[in-house]
Amino acid sequence: MKKPSFREEKKIWKKGYEFVIGVDEVGRGSFAGPVVAGAVMFKRKSKFLNGLLLEIDDSKLVSAKKRVVLEKEIKKEAIFFAISTVGVSTINKIRVGKATQMAIRKVIKTMLWRIMEVKKSKPHIFVLVDGFHIKYIRGIGLINQKAIIKGDRKSISIAAASIIAKVYRDRLMRKLNRKYPCYGFSKNKGYGTKFHQQALKKYGLTEIHRTSFNLKKFLNP
Repeated sequence: MKKPSFREEKKIWKKGYEFVIGVDEVGRGSFAGPVVAGAVMFKRKSKFLNGLLLEIDDSKLVSAKKRVVLEKEIKKEAIFFAISTVGVSTINKIRVGKATQMAIRKVIKTMLWRIMEVKKSKPHIFVLVDGFHIKYIRGIGLINQKAIIKGDRKSISIAAASIIAKVYRDRLMRKLNRKYPCYGFSKNKGYGTKFHQQALKKYGLTEIHRTSFNLKKFLNP
């Protein structure tokens, strides 16, 4: 299987865009905890090309230890990177699909702020996003973005965003495991594993579970 490359980014750079941002989210399918979005932007000629770049991949295909190593290198090499979260209370109000788009809009907005802080003139910015287009991004719109199916397996920037988001969310879920030790969050990160389902049946829901999901079927009648 081919690893992600700068192929998509190069297409956009050739069109005259100065900044290309890769964006991805993690935690969408989790039973508990927030949705997290990551964004990463690399420079065109990066030393990273000769380093760990070849090991970057979809965060789901990289071991936990390797993700931590890559996260540090990504943050060193990136021109800009950002993380955003949308919590459980919002997920339960507006559902996870809208919450995911909200997280992605938030992280792109943060990136735009950081770019504008260093650019005096209006920069040419393009966004590569995993899976689907994101509406209502001021300064970007739909014309300056591309949705790539399985983008975290094709674009280095998207894959890097998925890694930093995954590492951030995993750390958060390990912290939540200290408060709710019965559910195995340090291992399952809130996803619906058999252990997690059994814990729901025994202990019920917590305040960090997504009641907008159909979790009642896992509870005792």
